[in-house]
Amino acid sequence: MKQFIATKMGRFRAIAFLEGISLITLVFIGMPAKYVWGQEILVKTIGPVHGALFIIYVIMAISLAVEERWKFTTTALVLIASFVPFGTFWVDKKVLSKAEE
Repeated sequence: MKQFIATKMGRFRAIAFLEGISLITLVFIGMPAKYVWGQEILVKTIGPVHGALFIIYVIMAISLAVEERWKFTTTALVLIASFVPFGTFWVDKKVLSKAEE
């Protein structure tokens, strides 16, 4: 846990994890609850949290891309992953964990 707080990459990986969890919760729990059962409370609570995490994720990704001199394709992949459920987890395993080493 200490490794996630110690470095900028670690903090980004933690935000990526939280952003991924919020997207999965919103898409697979909140949206069905809203459109199938008419329960909007999850979308109203998780939606803004996900939105804030998404904005933080994008800002941190761009900041790290500039600082670490990522290739355009790496930066694009990291940013596109935030739109796909489970995408941030894949990027963490394939890109971010290797970049932190």
